[in-house]
Amino acid sequence: MMQLTFPIAEEPDAAALEKGRLLFAGPVDFVKGVVAMSGLPPADRAEVCFAGRSNVGKSSLINAVTGRKSIARASNTPGRTQEINFFTTGPEHYLVDLPGYGYAKAPLSVVEKWQKLLKSYLAGRPTLRRAFVLIDARHGAKPVDEEIMSLLDKAAVPFQCVMTKIDKVNAAELDASLVTTRAALSRHPAAYPELLLTSSEKGDGIATLRAIIAGIN
Repeated sequence: MMQLTFPIAEEPDAAALEKGRLLFAGPVDFVKGVVAMSGLPPADRAEVCFAGRSNVGKSSLINAVTGRKSIARASNTPGRTQEINFFTTGPEHYLVDLPGYGYAKAPLSVVEKWQKLLKSYLAGRPTLRRAFVLIDARHGAKPVDEEIMSLLDKAAVPFQCVMTKIDKVNAAELDASLVTTRAALSRHPAAYPELLLTSSEKGDGIATLRAIIAGIN
C-alpha cells in the first residue's frame, strides 16, 4: 500500500509527552516585540516560530500550547500587529509569534515593511530551528499561505504544517481540506513530512505540539 504523503503526526511516546508538559509547566514570559533586525534578542537558544494568516487562530493556539489564557494577547493589541513577539519557554527555547499575514486592510507601506522584516528574520536567524505554519482546517492552504512557504523554502527553514480549528469541521470537510493542504505542501521542499491536527478549544493535538517543540534543540 502506498504511504500517504504528509501523514498526520502520531502521538509521541510517554517520555516525549512528559518532556513537553514540563517545558510549558515552567515559566513562559514575554520578552519583547521587535520591529527591526537590530532589536532581536541574543541568538543564544533554539527557537521556533508560529506563522499564519490573519484569523487562523494563532494567538489561541499559542495560549493553548503555553497553558496561559492570554500570553499571546500582546501580538493582538493595536500598535503591535506588525511586531515579531518573543517569548521564553524555560532557559533553552524562544517561542516566536510572527504577525498574521494576508490582511488586506493593512496599508501597503506597512505590508512592505513587514515583508522586509520577515524575510530578514527568516534568512538571518541562525537559531531558528522550525517554523510552524498554521492552516485553517475550514479552508485548507491558500495562495497566501504558499507565499510564506516559499519564503521558508528560500531561507532553508524547515516548516511544519499545523491545521487549526479541526473542531469546526466535519470529517468530510477535514478530508477535503487535507487534500488541498497536502497538494500545497508537496510543492515546497522545506515542508516537514508530517502535519498536525489541532483544536485550541478542545485541546486536540496540543500535547503533541508541546512534545515536538520540547524535542527541538
